[in-house]
Amino acid sequence: MDFTEVSLTALRVLRAVAEQGRFTAAATALGYTQSAVSRQIASIERLAGTQLLERRRDGVRLTPAGHLVLRRAMVVLDEIDATARELSGLPAQAGTVHVGWFPSAGAVLLPRALTALRRTDPAITVVTREGSTPALVRALRAGSVDLALLGSAPPFRPPDAETPALVLQTLTERSLSLAVPVGHPLARRDFVDIADLHGQRWIAGPASGEDQLMGVWPGLDERPQIAHTARDWLAKLHLVAAGFGITTVPESLAPAAPDGVRILPVRGGPQEQRRLVLARLPGPQAEPCGRVAQALRTAAIDLDTPH
Repeated sequence: MDFTEVSLTALRVLRAVAEQGRFTAAATALGYTQSAVSRQIASIERLAGTQLLERRRDGVRLTPAGHLVLRRAMVVLDEIDATARELSGLPAQAGTVHVGWFPSAGAVLLPRALTALRRTDPAITVVTREGSTPALVRALRAGSVDLALLGSAPPFRPPDAETPALVLQTLTERSLSLAVPVGHPLARRDFVDIADLHGQRWIAGPASGEDQLMGVWPGLDERPQIAHTARDWLAKLHLVAAGFGITTVPESLAPAAPDGVRILPVRGGPQEQRRLVLARLPGPQAEPCGRVAQALRTAAIDLDTPH
């Protein structure tokens, strides 16, 4: 066994597979064929002399040895990237923090936190990426993001069952609300009765294997009529403003709603609470990461404070 012969390509492939959770998804992200990804993983496992990935019916997970190799690989890949930047004449990105965010966090909270951080800590570079909660949890485990803003719904279970458990902090907990066109009959009052949701046209996110159908009121006792599907929150809200349907939104998105949209609470049924959670791996935090986390917490407090 001579692990010094492992290639940078194999390390990048291992990182992508750990992050994506599937060989096919990693191949798509890297622009490789699935067979090329499989060959790279087989090569690195052969050099390591042990299995680095556990193949399961629902995808792949890192073994303890895989976690060890990936943790070391991230150091190597970061140094290679820093060297490439310096050779190209760009300043080294000292104090870079990678943040993943659940879609609704990117409309209001994240920009506010980054704006404040630019004033207080201009030397810190923050690189962000959007993703679903399951994808961001995998990215945390893979080490490709340092912090993740995750969405959570009742019964508010941990986002995965892997060990060690992630460190979680609730930033906001708000009721799910409804976005309706200002000219819609539902917009005539200051709230929507749940009984009035029957027969409505909904604008929802596309359903997938790991994402719930976001945009339709949970527990609706009828088959919803989906008028339009859109993954992007802003697209949904503009479709609402144009009068093409209604959609659910976290209450925290109200400041981002365009003209022509009313954000209203829903009454007459169980409270539908939604949390925005800040997650990270356990262990000591580097100072830049801690500063970014504090900026996110401060922005969340500001959003919850009446002005």
